[in-house]
Amino acid sequence: MKKEYIIPIFVPHLGCPNNCTFCNQKKISGQTKMVTKQDVKDTIEYYLKNFKDDHKYVEVAFFGGSFTAIEKEKQEELLEAVQEYIENKKVHSIRVSTRPDCIDKDILKRLKKYHVKTIELGVQSTNNYILSRCKRGHTGEDVKKASKLIRRYGFVLGHQMMVGLPESTKQDEINTAKELIKLKPEIVRIYPVLVIKDTELAEEYQRGEYTPLTVGQAVERCKEIVDLFNRKKITVIRIGLQNTEEITDPSLKESSVVAGPYHPAFRQLVESSMWYDSIVNEIKKVNAKVKKVKIKANDKNVNNIIGHKKENITKLKEVYDVDVIIEKDDNIKPGKFEMEILESYE
Repeated sequence: MKKEYIIPIFVPHLGCPNNCTFCNQKKISGQTKMVTKQDVKDTIEYYLKNFKDDHKYVEVAFFGGSFTAIEKEKQEELLEAVQEYIENKKVHSIRVSTRPDCIDKDILKRLKKYHVKTIELGVQSTNNYILSRCKRGHTGEDVKKASKLIRRYGFVLGHQMMVGLPESTKQDEINTAKELIKLKPEIVRIYPVLVIKDTELAEEYQRGEYTPLTVGQAVERCKEIVDLFNRKKITVIRIGLQNTEEITDPSLKESSVVAGPYHPAFRQLVESSMWYDSIVNEIKKVNAKVKKVKIKANDKNVNNIIGHKKENITKLKEVYDVDVIIEKDDNIKPGKFEMEILESYE
């Protein structure tokens, strides 16, 4: 199986026709200057030199601004820069991210011509009131139309959604996930809202008009949404913003994060919490007061079972007075575990 590598190229707020209340793409991407064809080539060359695996699948990903809202000539300039690498098989495909209202048949034909494989839509929510409240500039209907068109043209469809948007409830976000599942994306990203400097949301926060989720609240919301996608075998490829020099701990001077559920290992918090719930459910099925258990699982899952800073092991002891021994067993499929009761209270 080929190891997959992504070459990220950030296109800072080019083309995006809106200033969403929560968004400051220059801060989020760490990129401020206009990207050129030469920039694309230089970035590809840099990454190719540093990839160690010979047996690999390489994808160039244009992140940041809404790619298909950029003027046509600029889109073609950036896409053209990748073509020679695709022709000599150093790069295998291209991925772009864009807005649901910036997709039509002509755009998709152009992307197909330039070997784009994956299109990720910044959905954020399917609730029209919340979209309007955040000044997204598109509707839930735009999401449906764009998603269906992307799949019809044979692209891999991705969705990006957010939790904790202004006036968005847990049920709103569950409803968004359920609406997206109906549209059959292959991949999903889930972003808890962080309050970023120099945004309208930061002003709302300072005025006391917006209260961000805590880390715990964001974890609880995200794990229910992840479970919905997992049940439908839709791959969640990211949970939480990528950590950068600016997207970092709000207490640090250089951080652009004013407030919100920032955590450097946010995905692990979510997945560990899901494992904790599964283990507790198994313990509760036992018709005895459990004192000590052995949990066997695939090596890929062991860290999340233990939890961030051994949180799950500690919590099981504190809440249920259960001691846990973890044993690696690669005969067990990833995502599964076996539990053996070692001791019970009389």
